[in-house]
Amino acid sequence: MRTSFSLEDLHGVFAVPPLARRRDSSRSLDLAQNDLILRHIKGGGITRLIYGGNAFLYHVTLAEYEELLEWLATFDDDLWPIPSIGPSFGRAIDQARLLRKFHFPCVMVLPCSDPRDAVGLDRGYREIADAAETKLILYTKDEDNFGLDKNAGLDTVARLVADGICAGIKYAMVREDPSQDEYLKNLLSRVDRKLVISGIGERPAVAHLRDWKLPGFTTGSGCIAPRLSQRLFEACARGDFAEAEQLRTQFIPLEDLRDAWSPAKVLHEAVEVAGIAQTGPIPPFLSELSSAQIEKVGLVARELFERNAMSDKLQFVASVRKNSDPAETTN
Repeated sequence: MRTSFSLEDLHGVFAVPPLARRRDSSRSLDLAQNDLILRHIKGGGITRLIYGGNAFLYHVTLAEYEELLEWLATFDDDLWPIPSIGPSFGRAIDQARLLRKFHFPCVMVLPCSDPRDAVGLDRGYREIADAAETKLILYTKDEDNFGLDKNAGLDTVARLVADGICAGIKYAMVREDPSQDEYLKNLLSRVDRKLVISGIGERPAVAHLRDWKLPGFTTGSGCIAPRLSQRLFEACARGDFAEAEQLRTQFIPLEDLRDAWSPAKVLHEAVEVAGIAQTGPIPPFLSELSSAQIEKVGLVARELFERNAMSDKLQFVASVRKNSDPAETTN
């Protein structure tokens, strides 16, 4: 398992997978099915994984959390698994005592919606990082995640970065026009943009990488189509934003359903109906999708899965042709 990382490692796609469970009385984790999900994502070229909201870690038990960490610790060095922690202080401290046994280079802190303010979060995050003996990736989802005083919250983030507590920021503010974002502007005036990854999937990814020069993005739908998501990132990296926009449009039908019916619930079902793995039930406090919703998700997810498979075939053919072209061979 990878035990260290650098700023350069934030340049890429971070898959945020669901967590498969068995359909038994305790909804126990199904590591065999999770291996299938991992294999599919890695096969598409994505090696960074964040287990967080799409894995319903807000509702995981401590026993399940320890089992998850033990599994993540078996990953090869070419994979970078990032577990999440929290969102409450008490839960995070309990999880930190488990985390410190495994030496993960960083963990992501789930955003807290309970009573909080900037000064208190500053103190709490430092204690969590110290207890876990690792660095933190902060998850910014709403403007009041770091308290009602926005400027104080942004200053707290900047201090945590400056003091080496925060190693990255997952920026997930939903905007009608992601190229216009005063909060992101204020954040980037305080911290190096190399630390901030786009955190809302493919919908704003091109704008975030093109207009704000962020180094990478997270993806849920990329768990269905990892090759397409990786190609989108590569197109942005080389400045081919026309191709990136074309690739982005292929994710929008599934992203629309995720936004309409719950991002995590839809992705959990989409991975199963696409035939990647049996994800099983979701834990309380969430309900299952209806039969009609599952049917719609199936149509969209299978089409995206097939587009990903076609992309894999085209890339394989291109690779074979390149390797067999005498002009590409040197003596």
